[in-house]
Amino acid sequence: MNATLTTTILIVEDTPSEMELMSHYLRESGYSVIGVINAKDALQKAIDLRPDVIITDVVMPGMSGFELCRSLKKHTETTNVPIVICTSKIKKSIDFGA
Repeated sequence: MNATLTTTILIVEDTPSEMELMSHYLRESGYSVIGVINAKDALQKAIDLRPDVIITDVVMPGMSGFELCRSLKKHTETTNVPIVICTSKIKKSIDFGA
């Protein structure tokens, strides 16, 4: 992949094994990966580095993935960055308010 066309992905994940797994597969696919372990650091990295995509966990200490999304959308530097929210926590039923 041409280095000038590499997509940068910011991963926000507080579980080291999950971070390693995602980072490994994304790098193998040719993406540039930045990993952070909490939402506060992610917010600052996103503003400073302006990644192409952000992948965030939902359940994290301090600030949740949902709170991070709200904060990112308030900053002009990150308001248009696509965000993928993921979690390994599964509930039997999820009400999306539809």
